[in-house]
Amino acid sequence: MTARMKAAIFVEPGRIVLDDKPVPDVGPLDALVRITMTTICGTDVHILKGEYPVARGLTIGHEPVGVIKKLGSAVQGYAEGQRVIAGAICTSGHSHAALCGCHAQDGPGTRHGWKPMGGWKFGNTIDGTQAEYVLVPDAMANLAPVPDGLSDEQVLMCPDIMSTGFSGAESGNIRIGDTVAVFAQGPIGLCATAGARLMGATTIIGVDSVPARMEMARRMGADHVIDFTTSDPVAEIMRLTDGRGVDVAIEALGRQETFEAALRVLRPGGRLSSLGVYSGDLTIPLGPFLAGLGDHTIVTTLCPGGKERMRRLMDAIASGRVDTRPLVTHRFSLDEIEEAYELFSNQQDGVLKVAITP
Repeated sequence: MTARMKAAIFVEPGRIVLDDKPVPDVGPLDALVRITMTTICGTDVHILKGEYPVARGLTIGHEPVGVIKKLGSAVQGYAEGQRVIAGAICTSGHSHAALCGCHAQDGPGTRHGWKPMGGWKFGNTIDGTQAEYVLVPDAMANLAPVPDGLSDEQVLMCPDIMSTGFSGAESGNIRIGDTVAVFAQGPIGLCATAGARLMGATTIIGVDSVPARMEMARRMGADHVIDFTTSDPVAEIMRLTDGRGVDVAIEALGRQETFEAALRVLRPGGRLSSLGVYSGDLTIPLGPFLAGLGDHTIVTTLCPGGKERMRRLMDAIASGRVDTRPLVTHRFSLDEIEEAYELFSNQQDGVLKVAITP
């Protein structure tokens, strides 16, 4: 008899339900990981709402923490029973994109080796992590052992939220002494704030309106936090910078208003680092764009993945330089996944991130 497991399955827009499905078979390069903790991401909510299409019957989720249950016959360097994480971006490790360092745009099955967002497999093109087990492809490129001293909650943000947020700071090429504005202090924006601090920014300005998130922004490294419901964030940021503007603006929400505001507060020659998932066309206003003559850099980033990225993030946590545990505000069992989606997708009870345990 085929073993079965519980999994959160996409049924149709508006419905993700807990159901049974077979435990995956393991191929030569794969690893079967028993999930010990996972979480829900804003992208999962886009899927739930039908704003991002996935196949019906797909297991959702892309943030795995677990224990190796079974290894493929060709996998070396790992052991069954070992604690591991894998990034939300699963790289093949051998495509042109992967070898160029663009793991998120991995296209191993294409003639040229590139595929837009091809590295995002879990909960997108293959079954994801909101389940009792997940099959990790190309295990030797993606599995990162968890150091003994770190708990599941300490590393839970590494697969996506921490990697994505930090990448906003990295893509913005923050330098020591920079002034940085981070628009939206949800989980990704908060990690961008923490990343900006680690990279040497000496003035960090967060923008949000939720009191709990504004307070968390200060905890993660923001020097100033602006409530956009009580003051114009563009005017306030220009005041704080004496009219100069910021060196780097990070957009962490995915809306026209925040993208445009990020552009408006850039100094000439500044860098706009966009992390948001946009649901419609963007318009670049002519004025702040300086007719294309302002030496601005606009860069987008999809969560970096691969085992080396995960190792570096866990090292940052182990060093004590960053702690993402405060971002976990609610905890549910896998049996309560539908309740967790209700809370998270409607942003109830001050939720930031939820921890899901099978």
